[in-house]
Amino acid sequence: MDVCYGGRRMTRTPRSLRAYKRLVEAQHSDIKIKSELKREMGKVLRALSVGSEKNSEDTDVPVEEDCLYMNFCRSQSLEHAVVMAPRYSLLRQVGRGSYGIVFEAIARRTGARVAVKKLQCNAPENVELALAEFWALASLEKKHENVVQLEECVLQRNGMAQKMSHGNKRSKQYLRLVETSLKGERILGCPEEPCYLWFVMEFCEAGDLNQYILSRRPDPRTNKSFMRQLSSAVDFLHKNNIVHRDLKPDNILISQKSGLPVLKVADFGLSKVCAGLGAGDKEGDELQAAGSESHGNDGTVNVNKFWLSSTCGSDFFMAPEVWEGHYTAKADIFALGIIIWAMLERITFIDAESRRELLGTYVRQGSEIVPVGEALLENPKMVLHIPQKTRSTMSEGMKRLLQDMLAVNPQDRPDAFQLKLRVDQVTCAA
Repeated sequence: MDVCYGGRRMTRTPRSLRAYKRLVEAQHSDIKIKSELKREMGKVLRALSVGSEKNSEDTDVPVEEDCLYMNFCRSQSLEHAVVMAPRYSLLRQVGRGSYGIVFEAIARRTGARVAVKKLQCNAPENVELALAEFWALASLEKKHENVVQLEECVLQRNGMAQKMSHGNKRSKQYLRLVETSLKGERILGCPEEPCYLWFVMEFCEAGDLNQYILSRRPDPRTNKSFMRQLSSAVDFLHKNNIVHRDLKPDNILISQKSGLPVLKVADFGLSKVCAGLGAGDKEGDELQAAGSESHGNDGTVNVNKFWLSSTCGSDFFMAPEVWEGHYTAKADIFALGIIIWAMLERITFIDAESRRELLGTYVRQGSEIVPVGEALLENPKMVLHIPQKTRSTMSEGMKRLLQDMLAVNPQDRPDAFQLKLRVDQVTCAA
């Protein structure tokens, strides 16, 4: 990884495990990207009329070679299915994530822009990432303006399409997806008959946090607004028992539909839903060590008491305890501290893979650039120089808040609710 420091470009080779998602990205070649884009551009996602309510979740609908049906026949036969006007049209590819291709699309009936993410279920790790995102977003009973909204999820296989619903044990296709993830072997699809999952979500036209911040002049008012929005989003997720585990500027999107920039936390492929997990679940095995402390007297879940063990995320934003593989939701607070610090001081590095300039804070050790979390793990007594720039206008309250968010000991960090209150206080006082 190349990093800009003091006007010079430096190269850093990670000394620990690379982010899990980068291993998935390596599976895709440039040739594959070009061929897939040519096939996908101009495709239309069509809808069917709805019949009776019986057996709705386990009824497949045929998919034409260039179409995916996004509403589904509700009867056991397809005799009453009537093809209606196209529902979505794919316009262009807007990005390739760690485990899928993202398209901008348009809803033909309303003219609204949506984002459509396509994932090929060609490997158990892809299925696991997709199910994690689906479970996290589908588990949210309420909406939050700073969390990306999932409209629907569709499974396409063998020329058939089926809408996925969370936890539907009557759906054989859904159960096979779960089995693929748990067993770590291909259950659905084959090279000759590929299987896909499609996610339809709200579209964020202003790109990600990197693009937005670095393409504009520094604006203290925008920084304060973004801090409040980010802390509110993480507080909402933790209250709903979701640990994101991959907070970074790439996964924070911007919408300007209302005229003002609104942040949207996105990409929940590495997230973990901490509620309702038992020792028999795959997730439960990872979280089992939390014990009875994970629930309060009123039965509510405390995500800061659930212990996670998978070392995953993006290295520049990983907390010290994540590198060790034993952490809680407080790891999200650390990642958010790195993001806010980099945003306020516009600290950047050049990613060697994408060649993009990205927001991110780090520690310089001789000729090496080291992620803050990794450096703190090696030297817990290390003092972080906040602010990093000598001519900084950062307030004392903001300095203390960042120091607390980036504390080596997770117990010394504020939880998401405390963070939201402190961010409100600091931004109002500044």
